[in-house]
Amino acid sequence: MNKIALITGATSGIGKATAYKFAACGIDLILCGRRIERLEAMKKDLEGVKVHVLHFDVRDKSAVFEAIASLPFNFKDIDILINNAGNAHGLDPIQSGSVEDWDAMIDINVKGLLYVSKAVMPLMIERQSGHIINIGSLAGKETYPNGNVYCGSKHAVLAITEGMRIDLNPFGIRVGAVNPGLVETEFSKVRFKGDNSLADTVYEGYSALQAEDIADIIYFAISRPPHVNIADLLVLPTAQASSTVVKKSLN
Repeated sequence: MNKIALITGATSGIGKATAYKFAACGIDLILCGRRIERLEAMKKDLEGVKVHVLHFDVRDKSAVFEAIASLPFNFKDIDILINNAGNAHGLDPIQSGSVEDWDAMIDINVKGLLYVSKAVMPLMIERQSGHIINIGSLAGKETYPNGNVYCGSKHAVLAITEGMRIDLNPFGIRVGAVNPGLVETEFSKVRFKGDNSLADTVYEGYSALQAEDIADIIYFAISRPPHVNIADLLVLPTAQASSTVVKKSLN
């Protein structure tokens, strides 16, 4: 019988790549996201495994709990939860930052992760098994100029991950975090609010990580033997030494 994984933010980037990686490895999928057309397209495209889609925004507490509660019986035994949904809005000094941007980052990166986990954890606790991977960031390990609230939200993800690992330990549930550095996805387009000219410069002059790189690492983490838990993993492109040190070519 295939394992079942629930992935948030599954319609693009790391979430989408992870869905395809898991499907290739025989893991049935619950794909969650805000863009229903993309979810349905992925469901049609993924072969060899069962796929169920849930259409909700992780910021909407009621929608999260209603969606998880609506799962058909054959999808309720969730073995793996990938808390991937996240975003960055703006890149401003804290004194001139947008309160709306702050709300979006805290609501998605922190509260959304908590809502989904709160809905899924009882299903794992009842079965005394499960594996939760929270997608953090290098920004959760250091703070860079103008990263203030985004970095704060990702520091929170790591603190919550550690708390989960302690509190869920009696139930045999594994909890870990995968923390990427620069990954070439839609992330920068969201941060710069659709200004592709700015977003594209983020990935120029070096080889950034690709979503598939992180998907491979997530699969490695969840495929370890039951006695092994990858608690905290930081992965950077070779060109990146820290949040502010990236070796770029002159061409």
